[in-house]
Amino acid sequence: MASSFSFDVVSEFDQQELVNAIDQTTREITARYDLKDTKTTVELGEDTITINTDSEFTLDAVHTILQTKAAKRNLSLKIFDYGKVESASGNRVRQEIKLRKGISPELGKQISKLIRDEFKKVQASIQGDAVRVSAKSKDELQAVIQRLRQEDYPVALQFTNYR
Repeated sequence: MASSFSFDVVSEFDQQELVNAIDQTTREITARYDLKDTKTTVELGEDTITINTDSEFTLDAVHTILQTKAAKRNLSLKIFDYGKVESASGNRVRQEIKLRKGISPELGKQISKLIRDEFKKVQASIQGDAVRVSAKSKDELQAVIQRLRQEDYPVALQFTNYR
C-alpha cells in the first residue's frame, strides 16, 4: 500500500474538442438564414479564436453559437477570455477570444493557501501551471476536491494523476 496519495489540479481543455466546436460553429453560421450573407469567419489560432463579422448583433449570435457548441462538447465556458470588439476594414467588427489554459502563479498560491488553511494534513505545492496535492489518506484528498469544486475560480479546474 502506498504511504501517501496525490493528485494534480490543472486547468486545461481538449484541443480537438475545441477544433470540433469551431467547425460546427462555422457550419451553423453558413447554414443559418440570418447569418448566411454576413461573411462571418471564426478562426482558431495557437491560443486565440478570432471572429470577424459585419456587426455587433451578428457577433453576439456567433458568441451564442460558439458557447452552445463548446458546452455540448464538454468544454467549460471559462476557457474563453473575450477581448474588446475592434473595428475592422469595410464596416466590419473583429474580436479576439483568448483561450485560458494553465493555472497562473497567483491562482496557484490562492489554491495552495486555501488547502493549507482548511486541511492541516494535506500538502499543496505549485509545479509550473499545476498544483500537486498530497496526503496520507484518499478521503482527505476527496475532501479537498469537493472543497475546490465549491469555489468559483476564473478558470475551469480538472483533477488529474490521482494516485
